[in-house]
Amino acid sequence: MSQVTVGIRELKSRLSSYVRQVKSGASLTITEHGKPVGQMVPIRPSLEARLRQLAESQVVAWSGQRLTPKVPKVELRGRKTVAEMLLDDRE
Repeated sequence: MSQVTVGIRELKSRLSSYVRQVKSGASLTITEHGKPVGQMVPIRPSLEARLRQLAESQVVAWSGQRLTPKVPKVELRGRKTVAEMLLDDRE
C-alpha cells in the first residue's frame, strides 16, 4: 500500500484521480500550506466479510459461527492479592 501526500488545492482539482488511487489501496495525506490536515484511506471490509469471502472461494472452511476465546484458568497460590503483593514489594 502506497502513501501519497497531496495539497488541498491539487486534491480539489484532481479529486477523481486521487479517489481511484485510494480505491486501489493507496493512503492519502492531505496538506494545507505544507501541514498535514487530513487523510483519505481505503475502507477495509469487516473480519466477518473477509472470512465469508475466504469461505466462498474455498480457501478456508468456516461454519459462520462466532469463535469464543478460551479464557485461561487462574489458580491462586496464596492468600494475597496482586495489589497486596505489589504494596509489599514497594516497602
